[in-house]
Amino acid sequence: MEKFEQMSEVLKAIAHPARLKIIAGLLKNECNVSQIQLALRLPQSTISQHLKVLRNVGIIKGRREGTKVCYKVIVKWVEVIIRIIDKE
Repeated sequence: MEKFEQMSEVLKAIAHPARLKIIAGLLKNECNVSQIQLALRLPQSTISQHLKVLRNVGIIKGRREGTKVCYKVIVKWVEVIIRIIDKE
């Protein structure tokens, strides 16, 4: 049952339009908060909050590059869901 609870948490995390857009963007290009902010035209603090939610459930992972952190999607089934949604 734990698997379904974890999946439920991940689905809750992606059930926000901004987070869906962030994930879709990260699938096309790993990037940092500044790049996401430019693409979505949302305040940096809002982007950081969304990234924190995605990180906390394990959907994305960040890697430090100097002073920047680049994020990427690490859950394959989330990638499949987003690619299906993004085709429509």
